[in-house]
Amino acid sequence: MTQLAAAPSPRMKPAPARSRQGFWPAPTGKPVGAGVEDTPSLLNRLQIIGIATVLAFGLLSALIQFLSYQSDGRAADDTEQLVRVQEIQSTLLRADAIATNLALIGGSGDPEQIADRDTEYDAAIARVFTLIAQAAEAQPADENALAALNVEVSAYATAIAEARSNLRQNWPVGKEYLSGASAALRADALPILENLVTANSERADDSMGGQHPFWLLLVGLAAVGVLVWLNLQLARRFRRYVNVGVAVAGVIVVVTTLVAAIAAWRADSQNDGLQDEELRMAVDQAEARTAGNDAKAYESLRLVKRGSGATYEPLWQESAEVVTDVADRSILDEWEAYVAKHEAIVRSDNEDLRGPALRVATAAGANGSNAPFDAFDAAAQKLVDDNAATTTDELRAGRTLALIGSLLTVVLGFAAAVAVARGIGARRREYA
Repeated sequence: MTQLAAAPSPRMKPAPARSRQGFWPAPTGKPVGAGVEDTPSLLNRLQIIGIATVLAFGLLSALIQFLSYQSDGRAADDTEQLVRVQEIQSTLLRADAIATNLALIGGSGDPEQIADRDTEYDAAIARVFTLIAQAAEAQPADENALAALNVEVSAYATAIAEARSNLRQNWPVGKEYLSGASAALRADALPILENLVTANSERADDSMGGQHPFWLLLVGLAAVGVLVWLNLQLARRFRRYVNVGVAVAGVIVVVTTLVAAIAAWRADSQNDGLQDEELRMAVDQAEARTAGNDAKAYESLRLVKRGSGATYEPLWQESAEVVTDVADRSILDEWEAYVAKHEAIVRSDNEDLRGPALRVATAAGANGSNAPFDAFDAAAQKLVDDNAATTTDELRAGRTLALIGSLLTVVLGFAAAVAVARGIGARRREYA
């Protein structure tokens, strides 16, 4: 007889689904353990971030310091080129001042005085050609302009040689050659030199601004920020407020940044001081020397071409104003002594007393205008040389610290990377 299965009672509940391990909820499609953090992988990521950060810090900071090292080297070279070009300018006008003064002496003057002035002129022209060659070698960017200048100076020297040959024989045409050469010099050669002075002055200013303490601070702060974040991530998972390795790396970054930024700031301040004092003094005294020789040439030209005081005296005044504006007080006494002689020449020339005017303009001793002017010219050149040497020496001496700092920063960056690796390695061992 077949028994029928009893119908389930309404009070009975269906049994839960049974898994192989026992009674568990039925699978939902979500993997077991989802949402649980993979700590070893996290530590690997944090280690990569930390090491990459401190290495990037070391390399970037080192690069900034190395660029500062290079910048100071360029600043020294650019300063030398600027002073060199200004010396070409002033020495060329010095040669013109001597040549025009020789025209006043003529061929019948004191042979010894003529020989001395001839030697001074030849030395000045030779110095100009030497400086042009040195400048072209030192700064490739100036080569084309210096080549054009060399052509103009050669033309000037040729014209002056022709003028001197005629003047030795007391031929009036010699004075025409001379005045024409002097005018061509100012029309063709001096504009090239003025452009060269401007270009090299800009280069020197730009190079002396190559220190970047702000960028060093910014790179350091960014690295410290990442390390602080890294320490917080480790503290949340391992209940340690400070990770020693990360903390050591942070100290290395902070100290390195402060030392590098302070050194860069001091170098920047030094460069600003050199720019405002020694370099400015060298540039100003070179300008004063140039203007002074320009004025001296105009003084002679007014006597070479009789009755030309109205033409050349305003030009003399313009150049003299430049001298009084920029010349250092230490050389103004020599300049004022020369000015007194020039005023005597002007008075005699205005009264048509040519003989007394020529004697003052050409006399070799204390009674003439040449001796006080030569003293001014020499004093101005000494100031230029001394201050230019101080500027370049300071720039080259200071840059050594930037190079040493750059190398040390790279080493300290690697040391910080080792510290980060050890700090995270300790957490990894704890987890294991």
